[in-house]
Amino acid sequence: MRVAAPMQYLACPACHTRVFPHNTECTCGAALTFDPEQGIFVADGLFCARRAEIDCNWIAEDGGLCRACAMTRAIPDLSVPENIVLLTESERAKRWMLINLARWGWFTAADTGPRPIFDMLSEMLAVGATQVTMGHANGVITINVMEADPTTRVERQHQLGELYRSMLGHMRHEMAHFLFARLAALPGFLDAFRALFGDERADYAAAIAAHYEAPKDPGADYISAYATMHPHEDWAESAAHVLHLTDLTDSFMAVRLSGPQIPAPGYDAYAEHDGEALLTAAAQVAIAVNEINRALDNPDVYPFILTPRTREKLAFVHHYLSQGARMA
Repeated sequence: MRVAAPMQYLACPACHTRVFPHNTECTCGAALTFDPEQGIFVADGLFCARRAEIDCNWIAEDGGLCRACAMTRAIPDLSVPENIVLLTESERAKRWMLINLARWGWFTAADTGPRPIFDMLSEMLAVGATQVTMGHANGVITINVMEADPTTRVERQHQLGELYRSMLGHMRHEMAHFLFARLAALPGFLDAFRALFGDERADYAAAIAAHYEAPKDPGADYISAYATMHPHEDWAESAAHVLHLTDLTDSFMAVRLSGPQIPAPGYDAYAEHDGEALLTAAAQVAIAVNEINRALDNPDVYPFILTPRTREKLAFVHHYLSQGARMA
């Protein structure tokens, strides 16, 4: 069954009033539980065991946890009150990302491939502090929930000279590494990938050291400076941007806005198989939304330029992400 995107018009199953993906209760008083398989809120859904703790509003599956919470192996020290808030916001971002990916068949009931494991960690401990490095290794995604705090996130964005940084962006980036491992098993994938992104077998530790010693300008070949570090990071950054742009376009269409070179209302960005067509529409949507933000003296929603080379990479990623679940 088609799964709805987070910004589509979701309805309360009791009164049919519009509700939003993070809601746990409708204004009519009905409790809301989201079924990720159908992409809708359902009546009488069994609550996830973490509903009271972190406001998870997905339906429980095996073991009392929902599909998203079941992926989490480790959580922060919740004796620190701030960590509860940070974990709540981080898990919300994870659920949003999973709804996006389910539109393309990833991690649905029909997808029998492996699921990622999440370690959701915090630098804040009951006594002292620790360092948490985000990343992916052997199917395990480590997330530093500290970046769910807006002040911390903005400070690090400026420290690292990044144009964009968000918890949802981290989720999409790290999940891209996991999906790469699944797609790498497909015939012809690695050869096509290496021709476009480079050889991912290059020494990763050496690439990290070189990047932080002398960061490269992304120029016209990379979507971000971080993407220049290594083919794996070029892939993950490109994949995150494909998800950003697809969801941006889908959300724009959901509120029935339109404009030059933007598809007519009813266009389904997640059903688009032509990566170039999707990127053309997404670029126009980004320009439109950026103009609205500028009118309010706010930063651009999407402060990036899609060059011919980056479009080629994003179209490649779009092809495999939008169809890969059926193949992998």
